[in-house]
Amino acid sequence: MEHTPQKDTLRIALVGDYNPDVLAHQAIPLAIDDAAAVLDITADYDWIATIELSSPEDLVGYDALWLVPASPYKNVQAAFIAARYARENSLPFLGTCGGFQHALIEYARNVLGWHDAAHAETDRDGRMVIAPLTCSLVEVTNTIELRANTLIAKAYGREEIVEGYHCNYGVSEAFAAELEKGDLRVTGWDEQGDIRAVELVTHPFFVATLFQHERAALDGRPAPLVQALLRAAQG
Repeated sequence: MEHTPQKDTLRIALVGDYNPDVLAHQAIPLAIDDAAAVLDITADYDWIATIELSSPEDLVGYDALWLVPASPYKNVQAAFIAARYARENSLPFLGTCGGFQHALIEYARNVLGWHDAAHAETDRDGRMVIAPLTCSLVEVTNTIELRANTLIAKAYGREEIVEGYHCNYGVSEAFAAELEKGDLRVTGWDEQGDIRAVELVTHPFFVATLFQHERAALDGRPAPLVQALLRAAQG
């Protein structure tokens, strides 16, 4: 799915395997269009299927990158390429649900030295960065506490939000402890203290959430982090 960009149009790469039955995929174009209207800008987006992404060069020319939900991806290496490209090139990045999970694995492998970093949904061996949740978060909504003065807290304009999920996997206990050692900081927790959002403090805009805030657009509500992504993409 591609749209013909206009002059002075922001170009957003949506990396993931588009499925019209996935609610988050239905919501993402609405959230981008709404955010662009609020900011009075033009934003175009390209869905890039993971089987079509084999090199960082495939991402050159985009103003922002969104690693979207609905994993396991058909080509998981594409997710890692996307997260790494955005991280290393200061490209505004948003990861939600599966995008959050794979951004963490990429960071574990290439920054923290967890070369065997793994995802319990698809991997049998290695150190699990992403593990099964004790309680499923499929179609669950709950409260998230945000760290003050972070990109995510500034986007929402408050330090407590309510958002929804569609997932069965989250950050493992072992990797949660490891995150304190790097620049990818935890910026959101649920009421049990489990990690629900992170951001890279050395990056202009690198935010990932386990919750699917984009689905607000399906109810006609704004998605603050999508607005923040587009603002960052403006430079």
